[in-house]
Amino acid sequence: MTARLTGKARTTALASLKGWKKVFKRDAIAKSFRFTDFNQAWGFMTRVALAAEKADHHPEWSNVYNRVEIVLSTHDAGGLSAKDAALARFIDSIA
Repeated sequence: MTARLTGKARTTALASLKGWKKVFKRDAIAKSFRFTDFNQAWGFMTRVALAAEKADHHPEWSNVYNRVEIVLSTHDAGGLSAKDAALARFIDSIA
């Protein structure tokens, strides 16, 4: 089971993420992405999906044309974990 981020580790992890917002009434973070078109959005999602599968950590997300909405939380930890911070950093690096 993955450990939930708490205390200083949580503060440090969240401070390193730019543009990610806390989700209301959940221990989760979210971010919206816009791309030129559907093809670019889908390509981005494909890269995220491959990394998520490799890490065995999958986002909650939706896609409408050029927009991708992503929510991250570690369900077996009951909230945010280091897995979420790592995936968020990867997502930001390819966006």
